[in-house]
Order: sequence, then C-alpha cells, then structure tokens
Amino acid sequence: MADGQVVQVSRLLDERGLSSFHIKLIVWSLFIVFIDGYDIGAIAFALPSLIKEWGLSPRDVGPVLSASLFGILFGSAVFGWVGDRYGRKAALISANILFGVFTLAAAYASNLNELTWLRFLAGIGIGGVIPNVIAINAESAPRKLRATLAIIAVGCVPLGGAIPGFLSAALVPTYGWPILFYVGGIVPLVIALLGIFGLPESIKYMALHNDHAGMVKVIGALRPDYVVPANAQFVIEDEKNFAGFNPGHLFRDGLALITPLLWLLFALNLMGYFFLASWTPTLLVTAAKLPPTTGALAGAALQVGGTVGALLLCRWIDQKRFFAIAILFVLAVPVVGSVGYFGVTSQPSLMIAAFFAGFLVLGIQSGINVSGALIYPTSLRANGSGWELGIGRVGSIVGPLLGAVFVALPVQQLYMWAATPFAVGAVLCYIIHRLNQARLKERPWIAEGQQVPAE
Repeated sequence: MADGQVVQVSRLLDERGLSSFHIKLIVWSLFIVFIDGYDIGAIAFALPSLIKEWGLSPRDVGPVLSASLFGILFGSAVFGWVGDRYGRKAALISANILFGVFTLAAAYASNLNELTWLRFLAGIGIGGVIPNVIAINAESAPRKLRATLAIIAVGCVPLGGAIPGFLSAALVPTYGWPILFYVGGIVPLVIALLGIFGLPESIKYMALHNDHAGMVKVIGALRPDYVVPANAQFVIEDEKNFAGFNPGHLFRDGLALITPLLWLLFALNLMGYFFLASWTPTLLVTAAKLPPTTGALAGAALQVGGTVGALLLCRWIDQKRFFAIAILFVLAVPVVGSVGYFGVTSQPSLMIAAFFAGFLVLGIQSGINVSGALIYPTSLRANGSGWELGIGRVGSIVGPLLGAVFVALPVQQLYMWAATPFAVGAVLCYIIHRLNQARLKERPWIAEGQQVPAE
C-alpha cells in the first residue's frame, strides 16, 4: 500500500474492499439521483393536465418536452468540467441548487413559452448529476466493484422518474399540475444544503489534488490501523494523469474511434428512451384513448422497470461490459415495439410490456453511463462522461420532437418505429466491444490495474 512516503490509492481501495464509507456514498447518491430522475420525468406527467388546462394540442408540446433535454446537453459538459476542476461534491451541490430553483419556478409558469425556458434552465443543472455521481462512486470503489457500485447509484434514476407518475395519479386531480414542480424544486434544494455538510468527496479526486487532510480522514475510516505519513504523496498508480482538460485527451490511448462511437451510442439510446418516457403517458391517453390514470401508471411502470433492470443486471454488465449491453439492445427491439400493440389491445399486457421496455432500455442506459465513464482515467472521467451524455442528449432532444412530428401515426406503428434506434445501437455496441477488447490487449495495465508504464 505504501512505498516510503508514497501511498498507492488504488491498491489501498482494493485491499480494503467494501466499507461503510461506500454505503454512505451510495445512500447520498440515491437521494441525489432520485430527485434528478424525478425532475427529468415530471414534465411528461404534467402534460396531460397542461394540454387540457391551456387548450393545447399534442403537437404544441414537443418543444417543452425537449427543453430540459437541450439544457442537459450543455449542463453535462459544463458540470463535467466543474467536477474535474473543483470536485465532484462541488459540482453535485451546485447542480442541485440550479435545477431546484428553476423547477420550483416552473410551478408558477403561466404559458408554454415560460415553461419551456424554465425547463431549459433546470436542464442545465440536471445535466451535472449523472457524470459526477458516476465519477464519485467509481473513484472511491475497489477495482472489482467500480462498475457495480456506480450502476447501483445511477440505476435508481428511473425510480425517481416513476415518482411523478404516482404523484400525478394521486395528487394532480386534486392539487393540479404545479404540485409536481413544487416537490421537484424544494427537495433538491434541501439535498444541496444537507450535502454541504454530509456528502463525501471522491477519494481519487482528493488524491489527484493532494488533499492531505481529506485523505487522512478517509484512510482513517477505511484503515484505522494505517498511519498516513505527514508528507505523503498520494498516487493513482494504475491511471494516467492528464493536467488540465483538452478534448483531444478523450481520443488518446486507443480511443480515437471508441469515443465518437460512444457519443453516437448514447444519442441512439437516449433518442429511443426519451421518446418512450416523454410520450408514453400522453400517447396512451390521446391516441389509444386510455384513461389518464392508465397512461400515468404505464409511464411509471416504464421507470420502475428501468430501476429493476439496472440493479439486477449490474453485476453481469460489470463483468461483460459492452458485450452484455449489445445483447440488451437486441432484446429491446421487439419489447419496445410491443408497447404500442398492447396499448390498444390489453391494459394488463401494456403494463408488463412497459415494465420490460424500461427494464431493457434503462438497463442499457445505466450500463453505458458507467462503462463509458470507466473508459477514461480519474483526471478525465467527469469530463468524458459529461461529453458522452452531453452529445448523447442530441438524441434525447430528437426523440420527443420526432414524436411530435409523427404523433398522427397509429400508435402501433409509432412504437415499431421507436424500436429502430435500439436495432442500430446493438450493432454499434458490438463494434465498441471489439474495439475495446483490442485496446485492452495492447494496454494490459488498463484492464489489470498494473503500474502505468513510464513514458
């Protein structure tokens, strides 16, 4: 673990294994991602009431569905940089404050234009959560649990996205659509305030920035028997450290093709997912003529399925990474296509299809969120993840907008077309898998945690 005054951080984490520190970090992460998922999904569940109250047509609401996603496009990159520059904790607290304020303001919107701008500004803050939650968990975990703990952390985003569905069914008929934004605005502000005092920082981030006091405290929690030397030098021995951020760093060490293909993969899956998440509650009410409660519950089933999928699949994805994700893409094609069919034939089957569509599609998203981030070293991780999610958000913007364009199609055909991005994603993900295998073969220290060779 130590060589003179050098403390090898990755080795220390591997020797200690899972600890109470990791449990505390997971609990904090769950609170953060619950409300992040809630705020992403709230607008979809508010729309049926808004359409009726403001006299809108489904074609009118495409921009407001995409507004927060457009904000996330910028926020993922901006807060990825903030996380790598000022710390994961600072990025998460400031992101929660930003989207909390503008989500609360959305409860007072009086027209579609105001709501669209408020959702855009909230989206900038929302975009900062996932890259930094992934980074803070992966960088504080033993090597064998890096992906597993990060997937558990972000895998509960869809469960947060299901909560506005249940609140919509229970409270909106009585209190109106603003109740969804009151909850979504106040809770992240409370989390941010508490996080100032209780949220831990990434262990490797502290090591990279030689935060001696912070590292002494963490090592004391992990290994009470180990005395940190007063002039200790903390090193992350199995990663390269890139000083400053240059987007060109994301294309080095065998990543020249993998990085852009990852961006495209994110765009495809987010296109398909956000079509499902944004339009399912509305389409089932306006096109399939189902009761609003059924539409809300189907949307919630989609999100619950996503959390179950992420949690059940996390160990398999941790072991097989992109190969496992490619298989999930293949399975998603027929399952997503079946949602439209069951929407007009069988409500019980609709709920089952929505659940398994979420199981696969959001299982995929959790997997690529984490596997994509772990491609990069600590000094680039939040930035790399932020660029993946930021550029991928182009797909999340296109998905709801395409729904608005093709909303006149029969609902069965619409969902069959919605399955297309997953078919393309399956091919793309397998290519990434093969490219990454070749990369790791050429650079065994990346896969095996060896000392980085001197240049």
